[in-house]
Amino acid sequence: MRRPLARTLTALAAAALLGPMLAACGSDEPADLVIYSGRNENLVKPLIEKLEKHLNANVEVRYGDSAELSAQLLEEGDQTEAGLFFSQDAGALGALSAEKRLAPLPQATLDKVAPAHRGAAGDWTGVSGRVRVLAYDPAKVPTPPNSIHELVKPEWKGKIGFVPTNASFQAFVTGLRVLEGDDAARTWLKGLKANEPKKYENNLKVLEAVDKGEVPLGLINHYYWYEQAAEKGEGKLKAKVHYLPKGDPGGLVNVAGVGILKGADKKQAAFAQKAADYFLSAEAQEYFAQETKEYPLAAGVKTAEGVPPMESLQPPKIDLGKLDSLKQTLAMLQEVGLV
Repeated sequence: MRRPLARTLTALAAAALLGPMLAACGSDEPADLVIYSGRNENLVKPLIEKLEKHLNANVEVRYGDSAELSAQLLEEGDQTEAGLFFSQDAGALGALSAEKRLAPLPQATLDKVAPAHRGAAGDWTGVSGRVRVLAYDPAKVPTPPNSIHELVKPEWKGKIGFVPTNASFQAFVTGLRVLEGDDAARTWLKGLKANEPKKYENNLKVLEAVDKGEVPLGLINHYYWYEQAAEKGEGKLKAKVHYLPKGDPGGLVNVAGVGILKGADKKQAAFAQKAADYFLSAEAQEYFAQETKEYPLAAGVKTAEGVPPMESLQPPKIDLGKLDSLKQTLAMLQEVGLV
């Protein structure tokens, strides 16, 4: 079946952009497993090195943006060299699942992770979780808001920091669209823009701005706060972190996850399966918990000290695979003038 021209052009454009972005790690020996990774190299390279030792194999990793890698994989189809997709975002995995580009995972693998954190079709699984939270300055915000819907009220004008180009923010907007509909999401985005939020380069810059008193409140992922708190030492971080309650869309729990690509030869598919299971092992889950301060999703591993346990959170209930409509989210953000 021929792909729609728009999708093909989008994928080709993504592939062209990815050319200079893709980087590989590993030896000069032929790869036993090729991974397309939407996760940052600095963040996961130590884990990939552990994976190579575990597999006793040569692993080649090509790094890039999760959404762009997903588009490239759709274009490559069965001709892809990749055996495993390691995505920063559930939506990119959902996009591949919708096009039936992922192979089914064994039930034993799926059962290691709660259904809420894996694909409904059984072809991808989350391996670590992150939560959208509010960073706030307690000197200026004694009682932080309990809903993102409060942020469009006039009293928050000029007081919010965010990163509209960040994948996690865009995944949150996609979640808002799924949960409350496009009209409600568009209205909220227009209200946010009317409050003149301050744009930053990344989540860490937002947190630093809150900590320095540049803005009273910021939209970030939880682990940035815990990483900075650990780095600076107890009590040195002025900014605090607030988890949104009662299923508020602003408290979305998203996952980084993996899926095995259809088209991989038997050898690579076998290594990809072993890699997927490794990412759910105690060693890898401890890495996510302790090194990146993310939420471990398997092996009974606990969160890092000070990070609230997953069962204490009140995130919105959502099929994470439905976060695949990034293109529509980007169009909406452009429509309201936030990107």
